[in-house]
Amino acid sequence: MHCPSCGSDLSYPSQNKMVCTQCFYEWEPSIEVTEANTENKVLDANGNELNNGDSVIVLKDLPVKGAPKPVKAGTKVKNIRLTDEDHNISCKIDGFGAMALKSEFVKKA
Repeated sequence: MHCPSCGSDLSYPSQNKMVCTQCFYEWEPSIEVTEANTENKVLDANGNELNNGDSVIVLKDLPVKGAPKPVKAGTKVKNIRLTDEDHNISCKIDGFGAMALKSEFVKKA
């Protein structure tokens, strides 16, 4: 099992914990696995998990650089793609084209 602190694979069990032989970091394996699984999840404004291909609804007017009008609240966006960037939703919006959104400004439809 790899150490969450230094990444070394030289660890040993000690009671209910794992101990790294390189940096002496101690951790509980079941807790670390749970945290790693929740790390990559993208959640909407209500805490619902989003997946590729979902449809979402924009919650507030969002200004768009270079466009004369904002994306209006209530706009439905279909077939989203999730990314690992700051704006973690990539999509196409009618009238605007390809766009990146933050998940905190949308809710799952």
